[in-house]
This record gives sequence, C-alpha cells and structure tokens, in this order.
Amino acid sequence: MKRQIIDTIEKYDKIIIHRHVRPDPDAYGSQMGLKELIQANYPSKQVYAAGAHEESLTYLALPDQVDEALYEGALVIVTDTGNTGRIDGEFYTKGDLLMKIDHHPDADPYGDVKWVNTESSSTSEMIHSLFVIGQAEYGWNMTTVAARLLFAGIVGDTGRFMFPSTKVHTFEVASDLIKYDFNRTELFAGMYEVNRELLHLKGFMYQNFQMDENGAAFVKIDKAILDRFNVTASDTSQLVGALGDVKGICAWVIFIEEEDQIRVRLRSKGPVINQLAAEFGGGGHPLASGASVHSWEEADVVIAKLTQLCK
Repeated sequence: MKRQIIDTIEKYDKIIIHRHVRPDPDAYGSQMGLKELIQANYPSKQVYAAGAHEESLTYLALPDQVDEALYEGALVIVTDTGNTGRIDGEFYTKGDLLMKIDHHPDADPYGDVKWVNTESSSTSEMIHSLFVIGQAEYGWNMTTVAARLLFAGIVGDTGRFMFPSTKVHTFEVASDLIKYDFNRTELFAGMYEVNRELLHLKGFMYQNFQMDENGAAFVKIDKAILDRFNVTASDTSQLVGALGDVKGICAWVIFIEEEDQIRVRLRSKGPVINQLAAEFGGGGHPLASGASVHSWEEADVVIAKLTQLCK
C-alpha cells in the first residue's frame, strides 16, 4: 500500500492535502509533514495544505489558501480524518483522485485509494513509515521541518507517550525523528503552554463538573464562562484531559459553546465512545473523540447516552 501511495504521488504534478476540522497536532503534523516531504523530494510539484487555520497551532505551521480552481487534475490526500463529515474544506471531491491516510477506525471508507492503520499511534507515525519506504526505494530525504512536524503529531496523539497507543515502534520512530536539529524544548512549550486564564478555568471545571454513580461526568462551558475567564473555545483544548484526574470518573464530556454550535469533547477510561461521537456527526478514537451539537437540549441527550455507556 505504501508503495502504491508513493507511486500515485509521483504521477501527479499537483497535490492538495486536507485534514479534519478543529485540528490537533497530529492533524497538522501529518498534513504539513507530508506536504513538506513531498515538496522536499519533488521540488517541481505544486503541494498545498488546505483547511481553516487553528490559531493555537501557529507554532507548527500555516495552511495555504486553496481555491476551487486548483483542484482540477489534482491528487487530493486526506490525513487523520475518519469520516467525510469531519474533513476541513468543501472541495476535496473536486480533484482527480481522492486518497485517505488515517489511523482512526474505518467507519467511513471513503477514497479511491485508502490506507488505514488503527494500530498506529498517530497518522504522523504512518507518514514516517511512508518516508521509510520512500527513503529505501525512492531516494527520499527527511528534512528538519518535516521531522519536527511528525514528532509533534506523535507527541500530541500519544499524550506525550503516556497513552496505551504508544508502542515500542512509536519510541523507535520518535528516536529517529529527534536526530534532526529542531528545538524540542521550544516545541513542547508551544504544545503545552497553559496561561493563567486557563488555569482559572480549569479550577472552575473541577468545581462545577457533575458525575453520576457510574462515573459518567460532564461540564458545560457556555460563552459567558469563556468571556468571564477571557479564553477562546480553541484554548480549552488544552484542558480536555483535566477531568481524567478525578477519582471515580469512567468517562467524561466537556461541552464548549461556540457561535453556531456546541463543541463536544469526549474522553473515556474504558467504554468505547467514538460510536457515540459518530451519532452526533463526529468521530475519533475509541477513548478520545469529538462531535458537535446545536442546543443544550441535544447536549443532554449526549450526557444520557454517555451515562448508559458507563453502566
């Protein structure tokens, strides 16, 4: 499959890479890391990274402005996105060929060419394995920029190598990437900077979450609370794991009110929650997923279903 992917990349002069909405470090790491690898090894190709920019990930990279006209005759690659509903960008079907590279469960098997590996810690780790074949059989070279991006993606999706998805191979990949001359201290500072306002909001979450007798917990953060603590909806991504420290919690959901929807962040210590996320247009990993609802009444439905999962 990896050879097929590289052979396909070699055939196209124009390549547009997408990832999921509300990107995390692995979304940026796999998307931007792949873009950097292709550009470095095929300098004559046009390579673009599509999708709305996430300000909290500016320390990693910036996406490109990609107009619909660019898709004509292009290879479109979507990384780190399990289902089409979460692809960031409306023109991904306008290219010549659609390719999926992902490590989430294959609930939505889209794409003309598809490589899904749920055993991988991250899609960034998959891109590194693509590079290994590219290096051995196609003469690819790694760059410092690509190594930094892929390392960040792996660190982000493994929770700094603490999640069960971290395998021996994950450390081997990380060991290879840190041979390149990027500043890991600076990178970690960008990934895990928590400002004073977020610390205050974290305290609010500890004081105001609710948990039932089965360990299903939730906290609702509306726009008034965001304004009170002077944080954005995107900022709260740094706090999604906070309730996991609370004794007795089985699974939890954090609701963040935005202008046109309520963001749903689901986490679990046991029950599989990505199917619950899929019921509300989302998806993700078995123990870490996201979705959206459009009213607090709908949020209560999510809570009720999470409660059933924890019984």
